[in-house]
Amino acid sequence: MNAPAWHAGEQELHRGQGIAARMAEVGTRVLRDHMPEQHRAFFAELPVVYAGLVDGSGQPWASLLAGAPGFVSSPTPQALRIEARAQQGDPVGASWREGAPVALLGLQAETGRRNRMNGRIVADRDGAFEVAVGQSFGNCPKYIHPRRAVHVPSEAPGEVTTGDRLDEAALRIVRGADTFFIASAHPEAARSRNSAEGVDVSHRGGPAGFVRVQADGALLAPDYPGNMFFNTLGNLQLEPRCGLLLLDFRSGERLHLACRASLLTDAAHIGQWAGALRVLRFQVERMVRVAQGLPLRWQQG
Repeated sequence: MNAPAWHAGEQELHRGQGIAARMAEVGTRVLRDHMPEQHRAFFAELPVVYAGLVDGSGQPWASLLAGAPGFVSSPTPQALRIEARAQQGDPVGASWREGAPVALLGLQAETGRRNRMNGRIVADRDGAFEVAVGQSFGNCPKYIHPRRAVHVPSEAPGEVTTGDRLDEAALRIVRGADTFFIASAHPEAARSRNSAEGVDVSHRGGPAGFVRVQADGALLAPDYPGNMFFNTLGNLQLEPRCGLLLLDFRSGERLHLACRASLLTDAAHIGQWAGALRVLRFQVERMVRVAQGLPLRWQQG
């Protein structure tokens, strides 16, 4: 890749950890402008891909697309084709359009495999989106709970509830969660052609209940040791808005949250989670909760 692998927010965190030189070298080896054959084949096996997009105001949202395995394919190493449409109630349904920046995460939880890419939607035709690869890379299997996603076509309409705070059903999902997905974006994501300055979507996992609700409605979640890329935290250094997606894996109910994030590094907060390096605080600004309609079911193991 000719452009720098990391943007300014990521580089700032690398310098703070004393790993800037090492990560500059790692970036040139690990972040690709194409997908290797194993990644191309992997996406084609999946019944769901998780996504990050921004709405018209620049607010990032975490979302997903689903279909029978094979609904995602890779016609070339530089492209993914997704034969699916946004789910009912998707808060960024209108952002699935030509020219939009997008991040995609392929996660096969039963095997622990996950691959990520970000890029731009370059075509929307014949019932499919085509995404040009900006950056493509793999992730380690840490903090993934083994469960198998199965495509189950659904005719049930989604029941959409919105609000500016968590309702009781949303609180139930948050308090029982062992997984969430977080979308973040560089502030220039909608305009920049630098592949490092795009949208990101990432997986977070922990023991059930690891996301905690504060008295004021804010959420706290631990940040555990990872690959030190700092894709999410680097974006949040520059643009604190982010989106969370939490799923009830038994019912298929999904919870999309628009949040403003801050990073807590004091010992009093970090000490609440064994092994955490820092804590993320999410002030919830908007909620979209969708019951029914998702064509997926999850099986343990």
